[in-house]
Amino acid sequence: MEFIVEKIGMSRTISVPSTPVTLLKVLDTKVCAVTDGVAFVSYSSGKKMNKTIEGQQKKFNLSKEFNRFATITVANTEAGDLDVTGLSEAKLLKTTFKTKGRGFSGVVKRWNFAGGRASHGHRMGRRTGSIGMCEWPGRVMPGKKMPGQYGNTTNSVRNDVISFDAETGILVVKGAVSGPNGGLGKVRIAK
Repeated sequence: MEFIVEKIGMSRTISVPSTPVTLLKVLDTKVCAVTDGVAFVSYSSGKKMNKTIEGQQKKFNLSKEFNRFATITVANTEAGDLDVTGLSEAKLLKTTFKTKGRGFSGVVKRWNFAGGRASHGHRMGRRTGSIGMCEWPGRVMPGKKMPGQYGNTTNSVRNDVISFDAETGILVVKGAVSGPNGGLGKVRIAK
């Protein structure tokens, strides 16, 4: 079973020793159609609608706040509200979020290269350095650590469940979860 969640942020428990935790809000989700355990669902992301989304809402009789769509595996057998009772018994979750995007970065920031000397008389600075080989094979090998897009990739982490409040939809998991506060992701019950 999967759920669409929003990352609220990190905190810690009051117990001694304290445990770092991440707070996740399970979004209100409507199941529009179900086929073989995979559901087409609608949820609210707080963003503006376009004409395509308005057409989908008319088709499934949804109100204006449900303005995003996704496909997830669910316990429901028919359309309606998403069943979240599985989260109260869950012990282990697999959380999937997009990492923070850092744009185009050099090798010092992206791969922790040391860079050149800080003294006079050289032009190395924060450059990459030598990247290729000699005459043979005469090319740059695949997977070479070079400057490029850093972050903004999908990352999955396993987290233990500390608690789940079904009334407010707040899910507390042990440890860190990728992505910025306010970012949307998926949570799947692993155990």
